[in-house]
Amino acid sequence: MTETAKFVQGSLMRHIIVMASTSAFGLMSIFLVDLLDMWFISLLGDPDLVAAIGFASTLTFLATSISIGTSIAAGALVSRSLGAKNHDKARQFAINVLIIAAIVSIATVGIIIMSLDQLLYWLGAKGHVAAVAKDYLLIVLPAAILLAIGLGASAILRAVGDAKGAMLSTLSGGIVNAILDPILIFSLELGVTGAAIASVFARLAVFSYALYRVHYKHRLLTAPNLTSFRACTRPILNIALPAVVTNMATPLANAYVTAAIAVYGSSYVAGYAVVGRLTPVCFGFVFSLSGAIGPILGQNFGAGQWGRIQRTLSDSLIVMAVFCMGVSLLLWLSQNFVINSFRLNQQAAEIVALFCTYLAITFVFNGMLFTSNATFNNLNSPRLASALNVGKATIGTIPFVMLGSYYWQAQGVLIGQAVGSILFGILGYWMALLKVKKMRKVYEQLPIESSD
Repeated sequence: MTETAKFVQGSLMRHIIVMASTSAFGLMSIFLVDLLDMWFISLLGDPDLVAAIGFASTLTFLATSISIGTSIAAGALVSRSLGAKNHDKARQFAINVLIIAAIVSIATVGIIIMSLDQLLYWLGAKGHVAAVAKDYLLIVLPAAILLAIGLGASAILRAVGDAKGAMLSTLSGGIVNAILDPILIFSLELGVTGAAIASVFARLAVFSYALYRVHYKHRLLTAPNLTSFRACTRPILNIALPAVVTNMATPLANAYVTAAIAVYGSSYVAGYAVVGRLTPVCFGFVFSLSGAIGPILGQNFGAGQWGRIQRTLSDSLIVMAVFCMGVSLLLWLSQNFVINSFRLNQQAAEIVALFCTYLAITFVFNGMLFTSNATFNNLNSPRLASALNVGKATIGTIPFVMLGSYYWQAQGVLIGQAVGSILFGILGYWMALLKVKKMRKVYEQLPIESSD
């Protein structure tokens, strides 16, 4: 089956909404089940278990973020090849990026497992909380390798414009997890261990469906070949390595925030854990937007359509701002319901209320940074994305969190984190606009090379 570049024509606003919403639906299904995990665990009546899952989530988020980084290379290179009408090249990039994703994930999981005790200690997990988090992670982390390949395959599906397939791949994991959670946690009385086992089967479902659809529907996988692997490795790593660094920045910054909150007690950590699970469910559309516009940017870059690339950025910002305002209003109205549903004590409730009332709206600036990352990754400038995200994770997080903590204790930690997000969101989006304008001027002077 020969794929065509569907994003080089038609309404960009429609492409953005369809790609982001279908991707978000699948992502939100997984994150919603993660939130339900937290809710089920909270029903066991032990706040320490909720805190333990919060600490564990910081490390699973790190492993997943690295995998998303390698999947960005799949989306960028496959979509660009299709935009240039080179289907054979797209197939070679597809298989080899999945191999590299598996290698990187194996290395990541191995390092985390070998350093697990020290990592949990650095995060502030102690005693029973640390033991529960470790047991959970030892079950879930090996399955991160399956998820890495599944996310790479989902990125390939988005690259060819198969938004439905990408959605169904992640949705399959959510459905499996939702079915198994209550059975394993309550019916079989496995508690946190049951939640971990359910997560493993969910990752297996994502892996199986995404790989099946890439191979049998789109015929985009070819047999591994050493010559092809060597030829593809450099262009893949040129995007994947900076993208991995870029994606590592956010979980590492979150790890620092978790450690900063842990100083004030496990109840505050439990509140932050709920916020951490609530955010991707509510803002899954924004999370998916960067992955959704990547193929749109890549195909139009391959076709040399710079006007559509510029319009993609402006349309994305409009869609993102409207969505964030609506969700923030809903969170403000429903904050008491959230607090009561998770049976949060006063300290944990303070964290959730702060987020729902004041900080949720600032997520639009995270979205601006996500959009700039997609722009740089798909326009041959992944190092700019890395520099921005590393900057946000360091000078955009640490000093602001320290100041916030000094003046407003645990709540100030989240306030400081939000201030850094605002500054770097604006900076990233401005740099992306400048990058596109500069590249357009250069490529319009070289029309023969503009489709490469």
